[in-house]
Amino acid sequence: MSSAEEHDYAASIARALESQDESLRLRAALAAGTHPHPSLVEPLVRRCGVEPDFFVRENLSWALTRLPADDVLPRLQRELTSKNLFARTQAVHTLSKIGDRRAWPWITADLLHDPDDDLARTAWRAAAALVPDDEVSALADELVKELGRGDDGVRMALSVALLGLGEPAVTPVQAAMKSPESAVAEHARATELMRTRPDLAFAGALEEAKRIIAMGGATG
Repeated sequence: MSSAEEHDYAASIARALESQDESLRLRAALAAGTHPHPSLVEPLVRRCGVEPDFFVRENLSWALTRLPADDVLPRLQRELTSKNLFARTQAVHTLSKIGDRRAWPWITADLLHDPDDDLARTAWRAAAALVPDDEVSALADELVKELGRGDDGVRMALSVALLGLGEPAVTPVQAAMKSPESAVAEHARATELMRTRPDLAFAGALEEAKRIIAMGGATG
């Protein structure tokens, strides 16, 4: 493409991303990922923060993974300070998809413990994906503070994040099994059951954890 053609292409994608037509926005996101161009970083990130459709959002994030990380990361870092909760959540989600560990310092304790369940669990997933080897134990200690939080979907997300950390998460999870708070103890034991019995789904693990605790903590 000539410079003029590239400019026209990027401008047409940016316009389509603002369309009221969901299918047109989806096609634009797919085109942006198929034929990435650096000038699309801004419109893609901006749209991520307001896009209501899940499939369009996923393709916006995918399109951003197709662009140079050196261009995308600084823009996503700025988005993390947005007053728009949805924009912050999508920025964290996209960082997890990119998987560049330079973004690890941006997944702060404030994000991990954010009062919004969706943002917090997105941050858990991103943290587990980006954490450097020498920070895994510290991350596990931070994540266990969230045991017992939220509904079953939120709790499953945390269990998956903890299990993804491997051995460094085992000791803090086992310690949390002794918590006097029943929700914490049940969630911790369910996480441990999933580790020792990988075939066990979260719902089944949680039910078994409740049964074990009701029987006084016996392992049988």
